[in-house]
Amino acid sequence: MATKAIQQSTVSKKLIARWEQIGRKLMVLADEMPVDKFDYRPVDGVRTFADVLRHVAFWNHYVADVVCGKKGDDTSNEIPKSKFSTRAQVLGGLKRSIAEACNARENHRSDLTPEMVELLVTFIEHNCEHYGQLVVYARSNGIVPPASRG
Repeated sequence: MATKAIQQSTVSKKLIARWEQIGRKLMVLADEMPVDKFDYRPVDGVRTFADVLRHVAFWNHYVADVVCGKKGDDTSNEIPKSKFSTRAQVLGGLKRSIAEACNARENHRSDLTPEMVELLVTFIEHNCEHYGQLVVYARSNGIVPPASRG
């Protein structure tokens, strides 16, 4: 039994580290986007830069709720623009959502079921997909993503 607990702890630490890593990359990239480009969208019909961040923040909160054993609200698909309309508000909301998801995982290490691993991997992947999307938005505005700088 001790070996299983150690394995779960190791997997949990690795998942938390990956979540924190993509969270940092998202935050640094978001911080690089000038305020006048936060509502940039490459074409009509896609989310703006800020919309993508609100979307990611919403799903980070969802993951934190599920990890804590709560019923996750999956109805809105993004944190409300009415409360997170400015650049500072969006960045603050994203930062809090990343911390909330990491803290939830940290505080529920023993609940690492196969279903929980699947949830976490799925949403790490989700955040990575949106990071890639935001890299395109940044590059379209002449910004080299911090992670790509030599």
